[in-house]
Amino acid sequence: MTDKPQSSEHASSLPGFLGTIDSAISRIESVMLAIGVLLMAANTIANVLGRFVFQSSIFFSEELNRILIILITFAGISYAARQGRHIRMSAIYDAMPPGIRKPMMIVIALVTATFMFGLCWYSYGYILTQAGRGRVLPALQIPVWWTLVWVPVGFFMTGMQYLLTAIKNLQEKDIYLSTNVLEGYDTDEQEV
Repeated sequence: MTDKPQSSEHASSLPGFLGTIDSAISRIESVMLAIGVLLMAANTIANVLGRFVFQSSIFFSEELNRILIILITFAGISYAARQGRHIRMSAIYDAMPPGIRKPMMIVIALVTATFMFGLCWYSYGYILTQAGRGRVLPALQIPVWWTLVWVPVGFFMTGMQYLLTAIKNLQEKDIYLSTNVLEGYDTDEQEV
């Protein structure tokens, strides 16, 4: 029997409290994405079966899928940032020597985190505006603002990912795209 610590997909490479935050965000992302995708699949399958077998659609199916798309999208941006799989325009960055790329990556991560936190703030304000209007969804009869709570949550988690990436780059010698992903390109990638 070995005494090796078990690796977890939610384990963080950051020390202490920062690692706890990173792991918590990872778990929240995973739950949000899993629930969102599973519910969307179940809802869509049930609606198709209802339409073709019973000649009756689920009346709230489209609204539910719209809500789930919002959930998946905004949990997904945080997940993409965690995996270092976000869209990058890196021609200038890649041409720089490593000594310049490291500070650039820190600045890029901090600027992106600032924008994400700013978008979180503005989306929160938008939700308050929607809540004040009292509008409800026609089929589900729930307040419209409930469907939008995932927007600031996703922006906040993404901002935290970029902030943690900046901290990781300040602490480590190597350059990181995210807290767990080193800079570089896979040599085994194939263009399709």
